Amino acid sequence: MDHHESAELHEPVDGVELAQLSSGELMSVQYFRIAPGASVPMHSHRHEQAGYVFDGDLTFVLADESEVVVSAGDSYTFQGNESHAAENRGKDPVVGIDVFSPPRTDPPWADE
Repeated sequence: MDHHESAELHEPVDGVELAQLSSGELMSVQYFRIAPGASVPMHSHRHEQAGYVFDGDLTFVLADESEVVVSAGDSYTFQGNESHAAENRGKDPVVGIDVFSPPRTDPPWADE
């Protein structure tokens, strides 16, 4: 068993903080905090992604330009290679976790 006592936050784009909570051979768990007005650019990745929002309202923009709002208490899933962006259009931070399979350590949009 691996035990992690603390996770280091990093900010790959302005207003988006991530922390790798735990990672194994088949999945990883990541904390996120997205400040009001901040966004994650459109991207895709090979990983399946399942998430849960603890606080706030997060707007996902999909490849067809449709939008889905997930709020505190909501969960969501993206299939591998499904393009999406995320925007915090609210006045409060959005806080949640994502689970990726296979594990993902660095988001593909971090260098953009």
